[in-house]
Amino acid sequence: MPARHRSRLRALQVLYQWDMTKQPVEEAISSFYDTLGADDPETQSGPDEFMEELAKGASKMAPDIDHRIAEKSENWKLERMPIVDRNILRLAIYEMSRKETPPAVVIDEALELARQFSGETSVPFINGILDAVHKEIRN
Repeated sequence: MPARHRSRLRALQVLYQWDMTKQPVEEAISSFYDTLGADDPETQSGPDEFMEELAKGASKMAPDIDHRIAEKSENWKLERMPIVDRNILRLAIYEMSRKETPPAVVIDEALELARQFSGETSVPFINGILDAVHKEIRN
Protein backbone atom coordinates (compact mmCIF):
# COMPACT_ATOMS: atom_id res chain seq x y z
CA MET A 1 0.00 0.00 0.00
CA PRO A 2 1.49 3.38 -0.98
CA ALA A 3 2.60 5.54 1.96
CA ARG A 4 0.26 8.48 1.28
CA HIS A 5 -2.77 6.19 0.94
CA ARG A 6 -1.86 4.53 4.24
CA SER A 7 -1.53 7.98 5.86
CA ARG A 8 -4.97 9.01 4.58
CA LEU A 9 -6.47 5.78 5.89
CA ARG A 10 -4.87 6.39 9.29
CA ALA A 11 -6.04 10.03 9.31
CA LEU A 12 -9.58 8.83 8.61
CA GLN A 13 -9.34 6.47 11.59
CA VAL A 14 -8.10 9.30 13.80
CA LEU A 15 -10.82 11.69 12.60
CA TYR A 16 -13.47 9.04 13.18
CA GLN A 17 -12.34 8.64 16.78
CA TRP A 18 -12.06 12.41 17.24
CA ASP A 19 -15.60 12.90 15.89
CA MET A 20 -17.08 10.06 17.97
CA THR A 21 -15.41 10.87 21.28
CA LYS A 22 -15.15 14.67 20.99
CA GLN A 23 -11.65 14.41 22.47
CA PRO A 24 -8.82 16.68 21.29
CA VAL A 25 -7.32 15.45 18.03
CA GLU A 26 -3.92 15.09 19.69
CA GLU A 27 -5.45 12.51 22.06
CA ALA A 28 -7.03 10.66 19.12
CA ILE A 29 -3.63 10.57 17.39
CA SER A 30 -1.94 9.31 20.54
CA SER A 31 -4.65 6.69 20.95
CA PHE A 32 -4.10 5.58 17.34
CA TYR A 33 -0.41 4.97 18.02
CA ASP A 34 -1.24 3.14 21.26
CA THR A 35 -3.86 0.85 19.72
CA LEU A 36 -4.16 0.47 15.95
CA GLY A 37 -0.62 1.60 15.23
CA ALA A 38 0.97 -0.47 18.01
CA ASP A 39 1.13 -3.61 15.86
CA ASP A 40 2.21 -1.81 12.68
CA PRO A 41 5.99 -2.02 12.20
CA GLU A 42 5.94 1.21 10.19
CA THR A 43 4.43 3.31 13.00
CA GLN A 44 6.82 1.71 15.48
CA SER A 45 9.72 3.19 13.52
CA GLY A 46 8.41 6.73 13.94
CA PRO A 47 5.36 8.97 13.65
CA ASP A 48 3.35 9.31 10.47
CA GLU A 49 3.81 13.03 9.87
CA PHE A 50 1.48 13.22 6.85
CA MET A 51 -1.30 11.47 8.78
CA GLU A 52 -0.87 13.82 11.71
CA GLU A 53 -0.88 16.89 9.47
CA LEU A 54 -4.08 15.76 7.73
CA ALA A 55 -5.86 14.87 10.98
CA LYS A 56 -4.83 18.06 12.79
CA GLY A 57 -5.57 20.29 9.81
CA ALA A 58 -8.96 18.74 9.03
CA SER A 59 -10.07 18.85 12.66
CA LYS A 60 -8.90 22.45 13.11
CA MET A 61 -10.68 23.56 9.94
CA ALA A 62 -13.78 21.40 10.58
CA PRO A 63 -16.18 24.33 11.15
CA ASP A 64 -15.23 25.93 7.82
CA ILE A 65 -15.13 22.60 6.00
CA ASP A 66 -18.48 21.56 7.51
CA HIS A 67 -20.01 24.79 6.24
CA ARG A 68 -18.76 23.98 2.73
CA ILE A 69 -20.13 20.45 2.96
CA ALA A 70 -23.52 21.73 4.14
CA GLU A 71 -23.68 24.18 1.21
CA LYS A 72 -22.99 21.42 -1.31
CA SER A 73 -25.10 18.63 0.17
CA GLU A 74 -28.67 19.36 -0.74
CA ASN A 75 -31.24 17.81 1.60
CA TRP A 76 -28.56 16.34 3.89
CA LYS A 77 -27.80 17.78 7.28
CA LEU A 78 -24.20 17.26 8.34
CA GLU A 79 -25.16 15.58 11.61
CA ARG A 80 -27.29 13.03 9.71
CA MET A 81 -24.45 11.97 7.42
CA PRO A 82 -22.64 8.76 8.25
CA ILE A 83 -19.64 9.60 10.42
CA VAL A 84 -17.27 7.90 7.99
CA ASP A 85 -18.59 9.91 5.03
CA ARG A 86 -18.40 13.17 6.94
CA ASN A 87 -14.78 12.54 7.85
CA ILE A 88 -13.78 11.37 4.37
CA LEU A 89 -15.17 14.67 3.11
CA ARG A 90 -13.36 16.69 5.80
CA LEU A 91 -10.10 14.95 5.05
CA ALA A 92 -10.38 15.40 1.28
CA ILE A 93 -11.54 19.01 1.40
CA TYR A 94 -8.71 19.90 3.78
CA GLU A 95 -6.14 18.26 1.51
CA MET A 96 -7.64 19.76 -1.64
CA SER A 97 -7.64 23.27 -0.23
CA ARG A 98 -4.41 23.27 1.83
CA LYS A 99 -2.00 20.84 0.18
CA GLU A 100 -0.51 20.74 -3.28
CA THR A 101 -1.87 17.29 -4.06
CA PRO A 102 -3.69 17.32 -7.42
CA PRO A 103 -7.46 17.44 -6.82
CA ALA A 104 -8.01 14.38 -9.03
CA VAL A 105 -5.72 12.36 -6.74
CA VAL A 106 -7.48 13.63 -3.60
CA ILE A 107 -10.92 12.79 -5.00
CA ASP A 108 -9.79 9.35 -6.19
CA GLU A 109 -8.30 8.59 -2.76
CA ALA A 110 -11.49 9.75 -1.00
CA LEU A 111 -13.62 7.54 -3.23
CA GLU A 112 -11.34 4.58 -2.53
CA LEU A 113 -11.75 5.15 1.22
CA ALA A 114 -15.52 5.36 0.73
CA ARG A 115 -15.54 2.07 -1.20
CA GLN A 116 -13.53 0.44 1.56
CA PHE A 117 -15.28 1.87 4.64
CA SER A 118 -18.72 3.11 3.64
CA GLY A 119 -21.82 2.06 1.75
CA GLU A 120 -22.40 1.84 -2.00
CA THR A 121 -24.50 5.03 -2.08
CA SER A 122 -21.72 6.98 -0.38
CA VAL A 123 -19.36 6.88 -3.34
CA PRO A 124 -21.48 9.01 -5.73
CA PHE A 125 -22.54 11.26 -2.83
CA ILE A 126 -18.93 11.97 -1.81
CA ASN A 127 -17.88 12.34 -5.45
CA GLY A 128 -20.59 14.93 -6.08
CA ILE A 129 -19.70 17.03 -3.07
CA LEU A 130 -15.95 16.90 -3.74
CA ASP A 131 -16.46 17.76 -7.40
CA ALA A 132 -18.56 20.81 -6.41
CA VAL A 133 -15.96 21.92 -3.83
CA HIS A 134 -13.16 21.44 -6.35
CA LYS A 135 -14.96 23.65 -8.90
CA GLU A 136 -15.46 26.29 -6.20
CA ILE A 137 -11.78 26.19 -5.17
CA ARG A 138 -10.61 26.32 -8.79
CA ASN A 139 -12.61 29.49 -9.54
